[in-house]
Amino acid sequence: MPEVEISLFGAIASLVVSIALIMFKWNPAYSLIFGAFIGGFVSSADVELVVKEMVKGASEIAPAILRVLTAGILAGVLIRTKSAEKIARSAGAIFGRRGSLYALTIATFILTFSGVFVDVAVITVAPIAMTVASRTGVSKLALLIALVGGGKSGNSISPNPNTISCAANFDVPLPSVMFANMGAALVGLLATFLIVYLLSNFSGREPRPDDQGEDSKNLPNIFAALSGPIVAMGLLALNPLFGIAIDPMIALPAGGVACSIFTFKFKNFLSDSTSGLYKMTPMAILLLGTGCLGGIIKASALKGAILSAMDNAGLSDIFIAPISGALMSAATASTTAGAAIASATFSQAVLSGGISAVWGAAMTNAGAIVLDQMPHGSFFHITGSSVGLDFSKRMKAVPFEILIGGSIAVASTLSCWIFS
Repeated sequence: MPEVEISLFGAIASLVVSIALIMFKWNPAYSLIFGAFIGGFVSSADVELVVKEMVKGASEIAPAILRVLTAGILAGVLIRTKSAEKIARSAGAIFGRRGSLYALTIATFILTFSGVFVDVAVITVAPIAMTVASRTGVSKLALLIALVGGGKSGNSISPNPNTISCAANFDVPLPSVMFANMGAALVGLLATFLIVYLLSNFSGREPRPDDQGEDSKNLPNIFAALSGPIVAMGLLALNPLFGIAIDPMIALPAGGVACSIFTFKFKNFLSDSTSGLYKMTPMAILLLGTGCLGGIIKASALKGAILSAMDNAGLSDIFIAPISGALMSAATASTTAGAAIASATFSQAVLSGGISAVWGAAMTNAGAIVLDQMPHGSFFHITGSSVGLDFSKRMKAVPFEILIGGSIAVASTLSCWIFS
């Protein structure tokens, strides 16, 4: 039981304040922490108890933070050895110029599936995408949808912080959550292909310099580039296949070591892994802020209000996980924050509805992908600027992104209904 009862107004206030501060360019972690405190304070003047709930929420997310930090080893090595770029270029070479848009989707899918953040994957592939634009005349909108759609699909089955948080809060193995959404990820890819195909019919030519030749000579071969993801995913797959549990804290760094060895860059392993740690540190700090906000929401009447509204609407308990994931990601404009808060707050309600822990985690993760591109978050701006879209043009992509994320969430929910 929470030590202080947070009112529905207090919970909503915490979300509103957090969103407002993020939109005013405050640091997201500070925004979440300050918003959590304000929401708790308007419900109770007992500052000590409010802070206790915030600290409790942050402590509950500590295991996920440890796994996120160790995941930085693989992500850092993939980027610094240029393995990520090699994977992206190889996907383009396989599909050729005619299938270049689909190649971009596959490239970001593979990168996020390998453990690279979606925004980093988009930034990595974006220069190649701009070269594609100069050669094929496709619109920047179609390019962005191709990149983000592939990233969203890969993120639903990735060892990234959102999936790690869901697995930790539902107390299930990470590989089980990843593999549960395999079908949903493929549906997301197909939805992206369809939307990109339709958008490409209306593309305009926007010439860009061709930058694909010079740097490609210094890239590792494709087998070396893929060695890290193969080792990491192989170790994670031992649990569902043979019952041998390898924690992500071991599997993901092992993939980073393998990639360093096979790309002949092991001498740079320490600096490469440190680079990955620096990239993960903001996400780990964000998770601490998320935990503080999650502690306040978990102690509030918001969960009961949402569950009551769903019950009055006649929605089955199976929808609790994806809807809570979508609502929390919309509030925070972050897949990671949304997945972490939703899984921490609604896990018990999902389990009490007869949903298995694995499917609860998988559906929450899928739901958090639907509305994570809201304009008060960094993902919206980073991805838009990567292909040169201003605010108004970037907004045009949001409905298509919602369709792609929605298809993943619906497919995950249907999979749960069919297979559980």
